[in-house]
Order: sequence, then C-alpha cells, then structure tokens
Amino acid sequence: MKRHVVSELEKWKNDRGRKVLLLRGARQVGKTYLVREFGKQFQNSIEINFEKNSEFCGFFEQNLDAGRIIDDLSLYLGEPIEDGKTLLFFDEIQKCPRAIEALRYFYEDRKGLHVITAGSLLEFALEDIASFGVGRIRSLFMYPMSFDEFLLASGEDSLLELKRNATPSSPLKEPFHNKLIGLLKKHLILGGMPEVVKTYLYGGNIRDIRNILNDISISYYDDFEKYRKNVPVLRLKEVMDSVIRQSGGKFIFSQSSATSNPQQASGALNLLEMAGLVHKAYHTSGQGIPLGAGINIKKFKALILDTGILQMLLDFKLTEPMLAGNIDLLNKGSLAEVYAGLEMIKYANPYAPFRLFYWHREKRGSSAEVDYLVSREDEIVPVEIKSGSTGKMQSMNLFMQERGSNKGFRVSLENFSSYEKIEVIPLYALSNLRERDYL
Repeated sequence: MKRHVVSELEKWKNDRGRKVLLLRGARQVGKTYLVREFGKQFQNSIEINFEKNSEFCGFFEQNLDAGRIIDDLSLYLGEPIEDGKTLLFFDEIQKCPRAIEALRYFYEDRKGLHVITAGSLLEFALEDIASFGVGRIRSLFMYPMSFDEFLLASGEDSLLELKRNATPSSPLKEPFHNKLIGLLKKHLILGGMPEVVKTYLYGGNIRDIRNILNDISISYYDDFEKYRKNVPVLRLKEVMDSVIRQSGGKFIFSQSSATSNPQQASGALNLLEMAGLVHKAYHTSGQGIPLGAGINIKKFKALILDTGILQMLLDFKLTEPMLAGNIDLLNKGSLAEVYAGLEMIKYANPYAPFRLFYWHREKRGSSAEVDYLVSREDEIVPVEIKSGSTGKMQSMNLFMQERGSNKGFRVSLENFSSYEKIEVIPLYALSNLRERDYL
C-alpha cells in the first residue's frame, strides 16, 4: 500500500534539523501501519503502544529528561536506542499525557534520535496540555487514501503518470480516460480506508468490504464515549447522523435535533471535526486573498471523512455490479462534490490542516453557488463540480464576472479540455491542482 506521505517521512529522516514528528489523523487511516513499514529503513525500530501497555507511562512519571527516559526504556526492552540507527515510535500517545509533554525534550536533548508519535483522538489530549513543544514538534496530517494512492495500490503506476502529464492541449486518449473513470467509480464506492482497499485488491467479496466499513463506522460511534463529558453521546450521534444527511449542502443545526440547542450541537460538531471525522467547507466572500479573511463562520458545509463510510452510514446497498463500474453513482445527489472536497484535502500541504472554501450568493431571484474556491498567489479561482459530463456553469460565470476572474475550473467526467477561460479537469485528476500550487 503505497502512500504519498512516505516521501515526507524520508525527507524527515534525512533532515539534520528534524523535529519530533507527530502523525495526526482519524482512526483507521493507516498511521501505525505506515510507521511500521517506514521503520524497516532503520537498523532498529522500537514501537511503544501506550494503549496496549499502560505500564510504559511509568517511565514518564519522574522527570522528563530525555536521556534518562531513553536509557530506562533501552534497559527495560533489552534493545539499544541509538541516534541515527533507531526509530522510536510512540503509538496511542494520547493515553500518556506526560509522554506528550516529554516530546519537546527529545528534540532539545536528543536531536540525533528519530522519534515519531501518533495517536487516536490525539487532538483532545493536546488541547488539555498547556505548553506543547512549540517550534520543537512538527505535525504531519494523514487522511484516507486518495485516488492517486488507489491507483498505485492497484498497480496502475503508468496510468497515474499519464494522468499527471495530461493537459487541455494534450488530453488523454479515450481508452485511458475511460479506464480512469471506471477506477474512479470503484474508489468512490470503496472509499479510501486502507483496510477496505487492501481487502478489495486482494480479492475480498462485497460482504467482506461491507463488514469492514461497518466495523469502522461502529468504532467511530463507540469512540463518542471518549470525547467530552460536557457533550452527551446522544448529541454527538445526532450531529454525526445529520452530517451524513446534509452532505454537500449548507449545514443547518436545527436539522440535527429537535431537542438540542444550537450551542450544544455546535460543540458536538467541533468535537467531530477535532477527531478528524468531519471537515468543514466555509462560505467566503471570495473578494480577496487570503480566502479565510472573508469567511462567515456561521455558514459552512460539513463533509464526512470518507465516501465509503458515507455510503455505509446512508445504508447504501453495495453490490458487485457497482464495483464493476456498471452503475453510475456519481449522479446520486452530491456525492461528486463531497468526493472532490475530500480529494482536495488529501492533496494539500500535509503539514497543516487544509481549509475548504465555497461561495454562495443568496439574492432573491438570483441565487448562485460555486462549490469550491482555490487560490494561488493573488489569484482566486472558482471550482465547479459536475457529476457527469454535461451541465451549465451559470454560477461560475457569474462569480468570474463579479470578481474579474481570468480562470475557472470545471471538474467533471469529461476529458481534459477548455471552454474559453474555463479549464476542464476530470474528477480523477484533482491532484493536478496541487501540482500547479492551487492546493
């Protein structure tokens, strides 16, 4: 399972000024597996899981001197922990807050040692720590597998390269374009959870895939007990269910529960976002750079982290013909828009959480909405998502006219092409926006 973030790990490994690396992301996105595979590049790799072995927290109960902690761990494990030779991996570190506090001292006192840490619901633990290694710890964000990673896992390296090199003036040949559309539909149905993708690629049947998606979904809901005491579990479930129902549209708190107050529902949604289960796309005026300067925090869309999970929670009945590409799911509601937003997040800078923006003009008799806005330097570009290969672009044209934009992106099932100022990018090629610095 090839993940693009591996290249970032390799850069980190060879960086003399490297900091302690903190892998952040929702459960089941592949953090632990990734580090274990990366650890094979070292002479020695040591994994300490604070959830499985809580006794390791005892090594952090005294002072937080990195040298002492390393010596004690080495003696206890009977393995050398050496600078430049050992990868020290602290997993599920949220179970040991003192270990989180100690990370800054690993950077200050043992810069030669490679230290990676990861955890589930880590953001909640970090929120409770007053001082957390500013300037000494680097975060690296992970998400479910992108379409490019799905292609690599499927052995379609050459097809990926063709896609990357395609342009409106040099589109893909139709057989390649059609093959990518077929693979795109599979990825959209399966989602990007590594266990799901691996099961499918190794010959798993529909029942296997549904069971895994169901297991992951249940584990997310089970985690609600761990979130916060001031937000009832029932409220978290109601808001999560509402995110599913409202996917692709403006999120309305009153639709999440008839009994909860907006403040409580907002708190629940914020917790889901912290856990990495939900991503927000904020409304912005789109009048200048940065796009975040013009947001209205009360207006946003909420996207669940994975299309496979989304369809499972919608109780969508997955069948073999769908995976064969015989049924066009992209025309079902707002699935294409949700998928596009998630893909853009995955291709953005992995060292910072990426913020999605959209534009909506609510004017009587002249309402308009652009699905997403992206920017590069002083340029703001509208991105319109079309589920098929046809559709008008009235909202995009209106935005471009009002803002004086010289470019727009139409993302659809069409091949690479252009219409005057509007460039067509296939839905399977959203990573091209990253390569052109729009993400």
